[in-house]
Amino acid sequence: MINRKFQIFLFISVCIIWGTTWMAMKIAVLTVPPILATGLRFLIASPVLFFLAYIYKQPIFFPKGTGKWVIILSLAYFAIPFTLMIYGEKYISSGLGAIIFANMPIFVMLSSLLFLNMKLSKHQVFGLLLGIVSVSAILFRELNITGASYFIGIGSLILAVIIQAVIYVLVQKHCNQISVITYNTLPCLLASIFLIIVSLCFEHIEVSNFSESSVYAIIYLGIVASVGGIMAYFKLNSISTPFLASNCFLIFPVVALLIGAYVNHTTISGISVLLLIPLFIGVLLTKVEKEQITHFILRLKNKLKTNVNA
Repeated sequence: MINRKFQIFLFISVCIIWGTTWMAMKIAVLTVPPILATGLRFLIASPVLFFLAYIYKQPIFFPKGTGKWVIILSLAYFAIPFTLMIYGEKYISSGLGAIIFANMPIFVMLSSLLFLNMKLSKHQVFGLLLGIVSVSAILFRELNITGASYFIGIGSLILAVIIQAVIYVLVQKHCNQISVITYNTLPCLLASIFLIIVSLCFEHIEVSNFSESSVYAIIYLGIVASVGGIMAYFKLNSISTPFLASNCFLIFPVVALLIGAYVNHTTISGISVLLLIPLFIGVLLTKVEKEQITHFILRLKNKLKTNVNA
């Protein structure tokens, strides 16, 4: 019973953290340059991750033979995609950004097909196609309404999702023996150093222009989103089924949309909201195993048979 309540607590926590992350990025980038904001975010997160590594007695350095993945993760899992995400937030709403990122399971599945030779069942193929068509329709709808300037933001978010999905799959293939804390800690610190150096070289930084809300948003991103969200999600994965944990991708975009509508009085069009239904069904189908589908159909048949007999 306690474990069940803890699962529910983690599930709600992940949905709220991920849902609020997009508004926090939107606020952060209002007065802080995107590369610097991302670098500061990881710089704040790093001491917390090092502390967690110490508490849980997890190694900081990668095992012998996997050292190159420290650099790969620093750049391709942290620095580049997270900068693209926050940069994209300059051009699109936080809710639309969350919707794009909610397609992560679909891109992970596609990456698994390419790099792991993963075989998909028919319902998963249908889920992939349904998800891709639905998100394409949403993006096409929003571009027609808001204009081509949204293309920069949407393109940045899609590219970030693709990069993270590919790296996630490759990490599962080559570094599956490395703990979550280990492959987050050192790469996070290196990414922060790299981004801050790049920012100092290429971004125009006026500290006096930084607003309190942007600074607080970066602190929130560093501690709550970068550490709390990651740890809560992987903990949920470890004590529940991957299917349950993946349902977070169906809920947090709704949270982001509600927050965006409340704070900025902005949302996506009504048709796009309706298109979320087939999109979420597609994402859900990519995570459901064939046995779960069969079990659900049998239970439904038995229930219908019982009702008819009654």
